[in-house]
Amino acid sequence: MTDDVKKYFTGLLHKVSGLHCIAITDRDGVPLLSVTLDRTTALALKPTFLSTFTNATDQASKLGLGKNRNIICMYSNYQIVQMNKLPLIVTFVGNQNCNVGHILAIENQIDAYLEDIKLAVTES
Repeated sequence: MTDDVKKYFTGLLHKVSGLHCIAITDRDGVPLLSVTLDRTTALALKPTFLSTFTNATDQASKLGLGKNRNIICMYSNYQIVQMNKLPLIVTFVGNQNCNVGHILAIENQIDAYLEDIKLAVTES
C-alpha cells in the first residue's frame, strides 16, 4: 500500500464537508486502511460493525432488483455510506449534515486507487 493511496483518501476526507472517516476493509471487516479526523467515530470502525455490511448487501441483492452496490444508514448524529467494491468494502462516516450525494458522486473516482489494495487482498 503506497502513501499516495493514503494521501488521496485523506484529501477526500477534507473535500467532503462533514465527513469524519473513511475506512477500507475486506469483506470480513478486517481494516486495511483508515483515515479519520477525530476519534468520535471509533464505534463505526469496529470489525463487528463493518462486517455486517456483507450480510446486509447479500440480503439486499436477493430482492430481485439486481446487485446491491451501496448501503446508506442515517442515525441521529451520523450518516454512514458503505460501498461494495469486492473484495473491499469502503465505509464513509459523516455527521448528520454530511453531503451523501457528494460521497456517491466520487464512487467511480476511487476505483483506480482501490486497485492496489484489491491486488494485495486477492494475493494473500
